[in-house]
Amino acid sequence: MCCVQNAERQPTALQTAFAGGAAGAVTRAIAQPLDVLKIRFQLQLEPIKRGSKYSSIVQALSSIVKEEGVSTLWSGHIPAQLLSISYGVLQFSIFEKLTELCRRSDPKFYIDHKHWLNFANGATAASVATIVSFPFDTIRTRLIAEQKTQKAYKGFSNAVSVIYKTEGCKALFKGIIPTLAQVAPHAGIQFVVYKSLTDNVFNRINFFQRYTTLGEVVGSSVSANFIAGGIAGIVAKTTIYPFDVVKKRLQIQGFQQHRKNFGKQMYCSGLFDCIKLTITEEGFLALYKGYGPSVLKAILVSALHFAVYDEIKHFILKL
Repeated sequence: MCCVQNAERQPTALQTAFAGGAAGAVTRAIAQPLDVLKIRFQLQLEPIKRGSKYSSIVQALSSIVKEEGVSTLWSGHIPAQLLSISYGVLQFSIFEKLTELCRRSDPKFYIDHKHWLNFANGATAASVATIVSFPFDTIRTRLIAEQKTQKAYKGFSNAVSVIYKTEGCKALFKGIIPTLAQVAPHAGIQFVVYKSLTDNVFNRINFFQRYTTLGEVVGSSVSANFIAGGIAGIVAKTTIYPFDVVKKRLQIQGFQQHRKNFGKQMYCSGLFDCIKLTITEEGFLALYKGYGPSVLKAILVSALHFAVYDEIKHFILKL
């Protein structure tokens, strides 16, 4: 079935920034508990099996709530929200701007190489957004990693102050290299898979098409965007997951004394030392610790992120 794209009306940079920020805030509020579970698994050096501190998603969830309270599942929520909002604003606005520049500068080249351009634009936008928002990521990781019965920080502002005074500004960017190594291909893959499904699959199926009041097809529906976003999240997360584990372990270097009750602690000197120690002491599959809650989170976050973003964007354009 042919579809008529509404190419004349495009959202402004401010509109895409607002939609991206709102999408980030909504998804973060819903998915934060899965993020807490993922990080706790990633930082556990012992095998994830019966008898360990955390042995399964259900057991870990029960243990955290029983020992530290339900509120622990939203540990680091303030910096996590700041991370998601700032990341969402920059990622989507930069991606849309780059895409529009490519489309206008050489329409034929854009059509012929659309998938590669989506990958490059998504990777570029995500890299810029990551660098700007990374300190929030480090702070929320520390707040999630600490044991709530022996807190290291009183809250978000106190964590910023203590880290800056005791470890310096560089500590806020610990793990930035493996993060950039994962986030560029992760975002690139996400945008390629998402755009491929919405532009080439779902908007050609009548059930998933979004119509204007005049009966023109302008794109895929919210259900199509949700499904496409979820699939994109699975593919992208599975591809780059080991980098995420290494990043988390680097972010808590210098913080191990506040995690003694969680079991063994890793002390490493950098990216390659962390990878080496993880594989030699725990095995290659340790690079996929926490994959279960992580992939659940990836499905939910990616699906919500793209669906909410597109819904807000379409609502703004209707207005």
